[in-house]
Amino acid sequence: MIRVLIADDEALMRTGIRLVLENAGDIAVVAEAGNGNEAVSACREQDVDVALLDIRMPVKDGVAAAEDIALASPRTRVVMLTAFGEERSVTRALRAGASGFLLKDTGPMELIRAVQTAATGEPVLAPRIMRRLMDRQISGGERAEAARHRVEQLTPAERDVLRLLGQGLSNAEIAGALHLSTSTVKAHISRVLTRTDCTNRVQAAVLAHDAGLLAS
Repeated sequence: MIRVLIADDEALMRTGIRLVLENAGDIAVVAEAGNGNEAVSACREQDVDVALLDIRMPVKDGVAAAEDIALASPRTRVVMLTAFGEERSVTRALRAGASGFLLKDTGPMELIRAVQTAATGEPVLAPRIMRRLMDRQISGGERAEAARHRVEQLTPAERDVLRLLGQGLSNAEIAGALHLSTSTVKAHISRVLTRTDCTNRVQAAVLAHDAGLLAS
């Protein structure tokens, strides 16, 4: 069973998500939280596979909670729930260690698939959010320069893998595109994360974007 935490300051929203997920058969909601502090505490006390966090919560918001959960429970995959159009918050959360992002108007089956995907360690990004993030232009600046410096440490093969990660491809899709085995792709991804100091593959995708790899 995939053990899930739901954190949202609206009880009705939590109830709706719980009802959807518990109909999946392989998902159990083990905890609920009404603010970020409660979410972090729940992840310390419970064995949580996936934490669904509302980005806007009292006491401690979802981004701050994601940072603390990454430290308190590294195995927990954090997926943020948000309204459309909050790209700045999306970027902040991804850099804080979140494994993905979903819009609050996500349909029931898409929500279930997202939780199942996140539990495997794969990134989860709603298509509309990914499109808006990738459409943003990164022009020079300290952040882009720092990203390019981090990418310079990679071999050409690792940069190719990072570029495809930035496009949202799965391990199997990257393997097909580069004519590699999936085990080789996994090894490349592990080295990319280590050498670029990225917590997960979603952060690596943001790095690829910042470094300009998607334009190459």
